[in-house]
Amino acid sequence: GIAQGLALGAELPMIGVSTLATMAQGAWRKTGATRVLAAIDARMGEVYWAEYQRDEQGVWHGEETEAVLKPEAVAERLAQLSGEWATVGTGWQAWPDLAKASGLTLSSGEIELPAAEDMLPLACYLLAAGKTVAVEKAEPVYLRNEVAWKKLPGRE
Repeated sequence: GIAQGLALGAELPMIGVSTLATMAQGAWRKTGATRVLAAIDARMGEVYWAEYQRDEQGVWHGEETEAVLKPEAVAERLAQLSGEWATVGTGWQAWPDLAKASGLTLSSGEIELPAAEDMLPLACYLLAAGKTVAVEKAEPVYLRNEVAWKKLPGRE
């Protein structure tokens, strides 16, 4: 892709930055939120989901919570949490019952979509931590790798 071409030409490694983490960073930039629930409508009755918490050094933790979940599974995750959280992403509008049933104190993180300006602090941290990828090994990470579409009759 384009990013690989630029990195190759500049002889630089690549850094993968999560869309969900980028939105958490945006919520911190806009509202100061340090606990963020990211939900993007994944269509097909699912949600791209993550729970992020920012530590005192400004590092976000929660990458391991990134998943594609049914709304029922999101509700189960919410039931295991407590306290105040900011919400980001389109999933909260697509699945409004999640917020109502959560029992948490939720506030808007004022972010529906990721912004490039919020990727930079995350990329700087990843670079400093040595979490880079060689150009030839770089590939996108998709939470949903395979999509099962029903084939139309006559199309194999």
